[in-house]
Amino acid sequence: MLKLADFKTNEKSWWCPGCGDFGVLAALQRALVDLGKPPHEVAIVAGIGCSGKIGNYINCYNFHVVHGRTLPTAMGLKLANRRLTVIAAGGDGDGYAIGGNHFLHAIRRNVDITYIVMDNQIYGLTKGQVSPTSGVGFVTRSSPHGNIERPVRPLQLAIAAGATFVASGFSSDIKQLASLIKQGIEHKGFALINVYSPCVTFNKVNTYDWFKETLINLDEDPNYDPTDRAAALAKLIETDEQVRGLVYKAEQPSFEELFPGFREEPIVHQDWTMPPEEFEKLLARYR
Repeated sequence: MLKLADFKTNEKSWWCPGCGDFGVLAALQRALVDLGKPPHEVAIVAGIGCSGKIGNYINCYNFHVVHGRTLPTAMGLKLANRRLTVIAAGGDGDGYAIGGNHFLHAIRRNVDITYIVMDNQIYGLTKGQVSPTSGVGFVTRSSPHGNIERPVRPLQLAIAAGATFVASGFSSDIKQLASLIKQGIEHKGFALINVYSPCVTFNKVNTYDWFKETLINLDEDPNYDPTDRAAALAKLIETDEQVRGLVYKAEQPSFEELFPGFREEPIVHQDWTMPPEEFEKLLARYR
């Protein structure tokens, strides 16, 4: 039987004490244990930023990619080996700024991967600039007079673009977040889990206390139906996305299920040997 220790490494963390990403790491490890996923069947593709270090702290395959390229790498990995549980992880800057284009196309393709975005609404690694999810008027080192740009709303964007699984977590509630991650991994298709993960060093506005006062727990609302797309969008607009829980879920075929002739076994296990006579014909075409 798997245990949490199986998913821990000896790597010393460089996250600030109290960083929200500790909660995300704990929830992800808890979810993998509960699902019974052995480490050699799990791959983390991590982006650039403080959050991108998460792959170093969890015992499984880890691919640390260049800025904004988390999702295309994760999709390629999944298509090469469908037996792997592939999880992409990164921050709001990595995912919704430089990686924004990939975000939209990953949604429409619906490849069976889980995308965890640690949303602290600031660039923490580079010491505190506005990010795509920073609020209007937010004062940072790059916006001393207050942010003048309207923020990206990732949950609304994902649903409008056709996402089949959208959830919102809070890093302080590890139990609920682990449950959302489990549901995302079990979902057949692209799953977005945006996690409010406070930056305790550079964001003094969107703090743990602030989120505890503002976030509405959809999982505790018996009248909320996460299969109702219009209602989900209306709730997100009404609350300015200050929610946590399962926001929206739909059943649609994944990219792998629709791709003609796509084989179940990993590419590395497939026989790509060409018969000699066929090889000679191929060579003859280019002589």
